[in-house]
Amino acid sequence: TDDPASMHFDFADLLLEVLERKASDLHISAGSHPQLRIRGRLTPLEDYPKLSPQDTREVIYSILTNDQRQRLETDWQIDFAYSIPSVARFRVNAYFQRSAIGAAFRLIPHDIKSIDELGLPAVCHEMAHKPRGFVLVTGPTGSGKSTSLAAIIDEINRTRHDHILTVEDPIEFLHPHKNCLVNQREIGSDAQTFGYGLKAALRQDPDVILVGEMRDLETIQTALTAAETGHLVFATLHTQDAPQTIDRIIDVFPHNQQGQVRMQLAVGLQGIVTQTLVPTADGEGRCVAAEVLVPTAGVRNLIREGKIHQIYSLIQTGANHGMQTMDASLAGLVRAGRITMATAETRSSNPTELRRLIEGGPATAPEASRVAA
Repeated sequence: TDDPASMHFDFADLLLEVLERKASDLHISAGSHPQLRIRGRLTPLEDYPKLSPQDTREVIYSILTNDQRQRLETDWQIDFAYSIPSVARFRVNAYFQRSAIGAAFRLIPHDIKSIDELGLPAVCHEMAHKPRGFVLVTGPTGSGKSTSLAAIIDEINRTRHDHILTVEDPIEFLHPHKNCLVNQREIGSDAQTFGYGLKAALRQDPDVILVGEMRDLETIQTALTAAETGHLVFATLHTQDAPQTIDRIIDVFPHNQQGQVRMQLAVGLQGIVTQTLVPTADGEGRCVAAEVLVPTAGVRNLIREGKIHQIYSLIQTGANHGMQTMDASLAGLVRAGRITMATAETRSSNPTELRRLIEGGPATAPEASRVAA
């Protein structure tokens, strides 16, 4: 444009800064410099000008299709994926704020890291080889859930001969066909809603289904039914621990259906991994801390009977089944020198227990076999 105050930089360069500075996100907002999230903290890019409402509008509109512009103007926000071919993909949410347009770009790495490279619990390998059932990866926004699921789906893709179907909003990691056939459907362009996409998925002969997000009763109900009818279903929820995850699913349903949902979960659940990303001690990056619930006979009984609050003590003593609490995971990272004690304490729900685990090692392991038996 002829406006002298307009942008004096190429937007593609800004996206490349995300890669060069190893950032996870880029934020564009009127009245501010572009900002990068690096190792969990926002950092303004002061080499770039503060953006005017016209700048942010031009940037966002330049990467939207006509159809997407219309959706942004109708709904005042839009989720979509944006690629720099053979360099990077971004998951983008553009939105209106104070009558200007802002956007958040989340970097989706090109290469899918393996379960071991991400430092995920070893039990995730077992989850990738279950014939059927329901596996949930949960945690707050930005805790790496999509990355973990991509690693598990990639392991399935390499080691099984199945049909994998994903329903996502938007499609994040691109999975090429390896030993499996992989079909990925995007909400908005390939399917109208998660509920519709998932219902249709059941007629497309899948073995493994990935549901990007379980946002409503219909999606959760269909996912539970799919797990019950012989499919392996992976999904995410924004919950902070395993018992809360089970409660959240049950609470979505009307009271008179909750007993049946508990039965479905008691039978179909194959695992819950709740994760968070923690800054590493060397200041170079972030690593995964994860709580793991493996549904033993004891856990399934508690779900059936609605005694969800008692599940935590089974996670504490279930190390020989591959279970661990978030505190045990944090303690292990501190002992291995990956994270500092101070950082671990900020993520712990029970700092006293955390200190005991760090000083005394896994004190609960010996009783585990007795409890499980």
